Amino acid sequence: MSIGNSQSLVRTTATSSSSKQQLKGPFDLAPERDFVNFPRPVQPQQPPVRFGFVSDNLFKLFYPKTGYTGGYCFGFGVLTYLVSKEIWVLEHEFWNGVGIFTIIYIINRKYGKQIKEYLEKDSQSEIDALYANKNATIKAVDAAISAEKRAQYEAEGMGILFDAKKENVALQVEANYRERLMQAYSEVKKRLDYQVEKQNVERNIQQKHMVNWIVNKVTKSITPDQEQENIRKCIADLKSLAAKA
Repeated sequence: MSIGNSQSLVRTTATSSSSKQQLKGPFDLAPERDFVNFPRPVQPQQPPVRFGFVSDNLFKLFYPKTGYTGGYCFGFGVLTYLVSKEIWVLEHEFWNGVGIFTIIYIINRKYGKQIKEYLEKDSQSEIDALYANKNATIKAVDAAISAEKRAQYEAEGMGILFDAKKENVALQVEANYRERLMQAYSEVKKRLDYQVEKQNVERNIQQKHMVNWIVNKVTKSITPDQEQENIRKCIADLKSLAAKA
């Protein structure tokens, strides 16, 4: 496998693994998204190749008719035909290409694994950096949503508190109303008691004045002779009572 194909496979594998990790995370929080009809885009997989650049589908095309070696025979046959007919002239640039390809092949065979691990690490670090920013944004949005939900909950509590305050104010108004009503009742009762007492005093004064006036009139109407006659009659009554006793 060549270095270019290794890098492509590395990026594809890293993207696929990272996509699976992401699908396990924040995408689970959006059940309303239609992942069946609108799946998340994923980098396409590179088709398998042979000799580093020849598609494997070409060999599979010859396999049912010519067997496993059909593709190889066709390839070498075409090359032999092109070279023998001098359609493809093997000049010095061709041998330079052969040398460069050989060097690349040797480097790939000897250091391909290390280069692949390095490219995978570098690609994964880039992907992690991209998703780190995304995850930080998601966390910030989640924190904002939590704060908003808490603010809404506190707002609901404030409504209950306002209702309690309104009820307390209503109770205070009712207590003040009853206090003023009792005060008005007391003041009216005092005034009525005053009027009753005033009437009683006036009646007593009038009765006393009437009695005194009658007594004075009666006293003035009695003559000295009537007074002496009354005294004698009283003495006679007392004597008769004494005799009976």
